[in-house]
Amino acid sequence: MPRREKRYWLMKSEPDDFSIDDLERVDSEPWTGVRNYQARNFMRDDMQIGDEVLYYHSNTKPSGVVGIAKICSKPYADPTQFDKKSKYFDEKATEDEPRWILVDVAFVKKFNRVVELAEMKANPNLDGMLVIKRGQRLSIQPVEGEHFKEVKKMAGTKK
Repeated sequence: MPRREKRYWLMKSEPDDFSIDDLERVDSEPWTGVRNYQARNFMRDDMQIGDEVLYYHSNTKPSGVVGIAKICSKPYADPTQFDKKSKYFDEKATEDEPRWILVDVAFVKKFNRVVELAEMKANPNLDGMLVIKRGQRLSIQPVEGEHFKEVKKMAGTKK
């Protein structure tokens, strides 16, 4: 099957949990702990190696996009679902039938500034972007290519 065009995503992480600086330090990291079926399905069914990600810091002031990452693995079972000591343990998951899937995410670039949520909401070029819609809390969201480029432009990134 031929590869489809590259897709773009927004992935949220609380900076106290795993920040863009943490990702830069380790270079790549499994995106563990997702326990929402729609977000899991995006990782399992839609993400492919090379897709680009807007890295979003949530639950902080200011919240917003802080950099760019990329998908660097095929989807595979999230090992935290099998670990009884993990807060992400799922007693219904088995090695033969895992319930939770993840991808690895690699660091690409940290922005010189946060592109704040309020700033994105005020930009008419981002109309329709999921993260700016009221009540949209999903931790992984698809992003249109033109929205991805606009956020990079807002951050002052040329390429």
